[in-house]
Amino acid sequence: MHVLFLGDLMWIYLLLLCCASCNGRPDPRKRDALIGLEASRRTGGDITLNEREKLLDGKLQKLKQHDMEAGQFPPSMHFFKAKRLIDQSPVFNLIQKMPKGAALHVHDFAMVSVDWLVKNVTYRENCYVCFTDKQTVQFIFSSGPPASSSHCSSWTLLRSLREKIKNTTELDNSFIRNLTLFTEDPDRAYPNQDTVWERFEQVFLVAYGLVTYAPVFKDYLYEGLRQFYEDNIMYVEIRALLPQTYELDGRLNDKDWSMAACQEVVNQFKKHHPDFIGARVIFTVHRKINATEAVKTVEEAMILRRNFPDVMAGFDFVGQEDLGRPLWYFKDALSLPEDKGFNLPYFFHAGETDSQGTDVDQNLMDALLFNTTRIGHGFALARHPVVKEMARKMYVPIEVCPISNQVLKLVSDLRDHPAAVLMAEGHPLVISSDDPAVFGATALSHDFYEAFMGFGGMSFNLGTLKELALNSLRYSTLSSQRKEEAIDALLVKWDKFVWESLL
Repeated sequence: MHVLFLGDLMWIYLLLLCCASCNGRPDPRKRDALIGLEASRRTGGDITLNEREKLLDGKLQKLKQHDMEAGQFPPSMHFFKAKRLIDQSPVFNLIQKMPKGAALHVHDFAMVSVDWLVKNVTYRENCYVCFTDKQTVQFIFSSGPPASSSHCSSWTLLRSLREKIKNTTELDNSFIRNLTLFTEDPDRAYPNQDTVWERFEQVFLVAYGLVTYAPVFKDYLYEGLRQFYEDNIMYVEIRALLPQTYELDGRLNDKDWSMAACQEVVNQFKKHHPDFIGARVIFTVHRKINATEAVKTVEEAMILRRNFPDVMAGFDFVGQEDLGRPLWYFKDALSLPEDKGFNLPYFFHAGETDSQGTDVDQNLMDALLFNTTRIGHGFALARHPVVKEMARKMYVPIEVCPISNQVLKLVSDLRDHPAAVLMAEGHPLVISSDDPAVFGATALSHDFYEAFMGFGGMSFNLGTLKELALNSLRYSTLSSQRKEEAIDALLVKWDKFVWESLL
């Protein structure tokens, strides 16, 4: 607050000076002061770099300049076309090595690379596959042939199928295509938002039978944490539907089992990786449910929060915002925790839309009225100046997911993303990856690159990256003490990263 207040005074002072001499030649000192003031307001603008960081920043700026002048600028291209260029970028290589703090907006069934799902999970014993009338596939684990479905061919044991065909690589590649949105011509494949969202949600249905098999559920989460850890992430908050998992004999496990399994896996991973801070779950439900179902779901969320306070962080709605019910529709359900004196934090997806003036477009305002802890996406926030100011004053950060917003057709050129304005204003925000496995992206590094290069161009520096990493821990649901410990640990990793990057 103190810095913002001083900044406002400086701004007023500079305006008065400029107006006082508006009929004469502009004073270069005033121009420099304005440039400096604008730079100080950007994300990372108030971070003072030490001598080593300045040296690395000089190196980084040269690398950025090369990418900016290379002819094809990746943030201006669809990620599916730009990924090859990004992977070759020295800036991306540096970002991969950089400690990035936390990933705060990630969905459970889109954490792990689809290669692992296909080449590990589908090769396990008792895995069956069927081919649907929508030209997709479904999987299930079973001790014997599963019952046939009206929308699916007869179930085939995958081990037997692979033994019969010569080219298992092509079969595996077809499975991979069913589990990702990636395509060589995304504009033709996905001409509008409804088309890409339909395909997007279909991908989760394909993964469903694999990931909800109880042994795979635990292995999948552990592998997800490993892949995020390998991308230099030390803490994760996962949006999870917590569907029923199943055993080989068909027995079903409830949400308590899933939460206990999450807690067990996180503790196991921390034991094997002592510098990993941990992970928590944000319980989610599809926004197409009705009001009665919403009441039951919020009550269930409260029970999970009470039973698993260490791992259960809060509640959110998921699904295509434009086709789902607005937050205000669920006002009775969302008021339940406060009415009962129970603390259930909210982390609402809101503003993931370009449908201005609709009921859904009010989700940003309603998310704040329901005291959301963070806002997922917030793409429409720039069109709501009052809500934007409310969010800033309430210290509610925006979880920005650049690649997701582009692939799901909210913006084509990431230089035009509204978050560019938010970061220029120093609005509280974090960068996250949403569904990296579905997009063929790394856990977080690709999104960091797109934000760093696309939102700020040459104006962003090493201080921007440092603040984004720090923000991810500041705005996490860790306790105050654990935040301090995590930030201290991050800064140690950061200094090591800076030192090694200069060698």
